[in-house]
Amino acid sequence: MGLIHKDTFVCFDLETTGLEPDKDQIIEVACARFSFEKIFETFETLIDPGCPISVESIAIHHITDEMVKGKPKIEMILPDLLKFIGKSIVVGHGIPLDLAFLKASAKRHQVPCELEAQAYIDTLRLARLYGESPTNSLEMLRQHFNIAAEGAHRAMNDVVVNIEVFKFLCKQFKTTEQLLERLKHPILLKMMPLGKHKGRAFSEIPIEYLLWAVRKDFDQDLLFSIRTELKRRKQGSQFSQAGNPFASL
Repeated sequence: MGLIHKDTFVCFDLETTGLEPDKDQIIEVACARFSFEKIFETFETLIDPGCPISVESIAIHHITDEMVKGKPKIEMILPDLLKFIGKSIVVGHGIPLDLAFLKASAKRHQVPCELEAQAYIDTLRLARLYGESPTNSLEMLRQHFNIAAEGAHRAMNDVVVNIEVFKFLCKQFKTTEQLLERLKHPILLKMMPLGKHKGRAFSEIPIEYLLWAVRKDFDQDLLFSIRTELKRRKQGSQFSQAGNPFASL
């Protein structure tokens, strides 16, 4: 690792039958080894999941049962895919979920896998750190940075867009080490990213909801942001009480 624009990374994206790695299946994978200057090589394939693809999933990625019929099973392509990734730093939008799917598939089919210690860069978290896009979806970031559309929501299209988004989001960092070090620490979010208060500033969210949410299994950035807001309110409450001579009466 060194100057970030000189380093080589692997960006990858999966399409799946659902969002649960332990029970859902991978139906498409796309990878690209790249630097800031060019894409060196790619790897992509549709995968037969061995089960019907739900209507809800098809509505997202437009991959049908007919399209995956006769395609390789995941256990057939996993060794080549893991070899392609190798020891490279992987890049992806919400990449921990993609990594979880690969690790679950490797475990299920007893394919040797060393992804547990893989260094990765989540462009979703980089977008939170950047903080200037209306929302942090890959499509919204593509529009925000005026990146050309690559077509339907399919794995390789998303990889190509993700690489360009990654380049924009890295501009404040000179080295890959600096970036990785920053991502070890939580990022303070500006707005609630999910739930019934999605899009609202944390200062506007009822305290009852924050107290409920802080006990949930959310990612480190969201929990850090909730705790920061709760701490701010507690300090504000203590200050108002200290400034009120009748508070204890």
